[in-house]
Amino acid sequence: MAGGGTWRPPRSCEDYWWEWKHCRGLRHAFHHYYAHGELPTCDRWRDDYEACRAWEKGRSAAAQEALCKSERARVTEKQKYAPVWKFRKSPPPDWYLPLDEDKPK
Repeated sequence: MAGGGTWRPPRSCEDYWWEWKHCRGLRHAFHHYYAHGELPTCDRWRDDYEACRAWEKGRSAAAQEALCKSERARVTEKQKYAPVWKFRKSPPPDWYLPLDEDKPK
């Protein structure tokens, strides 16, 4: 991803800002606590926003590396979980038959 003056951040700096603002919101905190049992940590979004602004101001290599590292960590964290459903290659052989909902068991 490093490449002189042609490199751009993966997201715009405003995206990092809005993600940070969303993460700090009461509704998101409540949902995250309900789903995960802990409050969300929003520091990474703030750090990414600051690194993005630093890159825009001075094109610093440290800010570029910090953004790349953070986005890679986000992608690997997202890929860590297996899908819930198993994908089928083809439909079941009797997919066109009526369902047996009306018959008593």
